[in-house]
Amino acid sequence: MGLPTEHTHEETIITAIRKTLTATAVVGAVLAGSAACGTVEQLSAGQKLDEAFDNLNEEKSLSFEFSLDTDAASLKALDDSSEPGSGEEMPDEAARLLSDATISVTVQSKKPFGESGEKDFDRMAMKISGPDGKLIEYRVIGDLTYLRTDVARVGKAMGTPVPTAADLPPEAGALKKVLEGKWVKIDTKQMERLAAEGGGEPGAEPSPEPTLDARTQKKLMKAVREVVGREVKLKTAGGEDGTERITATAPFRTLATELVGELRPLAKKLPPGVELPTAKELKDAPDGKVRADITLKNDELKEVRIDLAKLAENTKVKKLGLVIRMTEGTRPTAPAGATELDVEELMGGMFGAMGAGGQAGAAGGE
Repeated sequence: MGLPTEHTHEETIITAIRKTLTATAVVGAVLAGSAACGTVEQLSAGQKLDEAFDNLNEEKSLSFEFSLDTDAASLKALDDSSEPGSGEEMPDEAARLLSDATISVTVQSKKPFGESGEKDFDRMAMKISGPDGKLIEYRVIGDLTYLRTDVARVGKAMGTPVPTAADLPPEAGALKKVLEGKWVKIDTKQMERLAAEGGGEPGAEPSPEPTLDARTQKKLMKAVREVVGREVKLKTAGGEDGTERITATAPFRTLATELVGELRPLAKKLPPGVELPTAKELKDAPDGKVRADITLKNDELKEVRIDLAKLAENTKVKKLGLVIRMTEGTRPTAPAGATELDVEELMGGMFGAMGAGGQAGAAGGE
């Protein structure tokens, strides 16, 4: 399997994820600003959502779970530019993995979330699981980052051959532990320092990340609320045992264009890696309606289901949605027996692994 094909597979998977996360971001803004203005029903639903989020702001620990509500066929249909049999379509294994994968996240702060700044979040855990078990686990505890992954399974799903620990040269060091699926730990500050050196002078300190000050955040939230109040329609339906269901719908292109317009003046203050869509991209965005079904119970947010099928603009995509569930998480702790991994050593080991992988692939092709 050639390198161009592998790269295309990864791009296809990333495209599918990006479409999902883009719509998720818009719906997140809908939830945050839903109590703006409108009919009595709009106000009632918005107030209930506001109360649910106010309750979250009082917590110091939050756990939630993401999963796609889709099937492998719909995911493969997202890449409608690939001809069957061309070798460029999404691999079946990757489509099955994505359709069944679950991402579990727990974050913990020293202060209630409503009062927390970036430095107050001292613990985080993320786990990506597939139908056959855990694929990737990631934890941040203080200044240390812990990681373990089923490299072989992830590589298989991506269509990318991965060497085994036995294939690596001795200088690969602790990288072998990574390929064996063992816990490793990395000094987060060292990782940040090396990243800074990669883009500047040796010994350079990482430059501070852009942040939004409290005044700017309030100004932005007010603008978002006004946009949401104009474009988002809310409906409520009561249930049993204190359950309330709220449906939010909005024209995706209009909502996205107006929200990005409010964010554009603040682009330089957004976190690294956050790129706002261009005017052309917004003009080409799907014009269908995005819908979110929100479940509250006893004034607490329990679940959000987002229907994205219409945004795909592809009749072959029969089912495409995102589900976010609040869960009872556990306090993130440092895993026992983690091997310390020097980042500089890791970089050297990666080059050795690439060489070993190439030799293994050549041997397998003889």
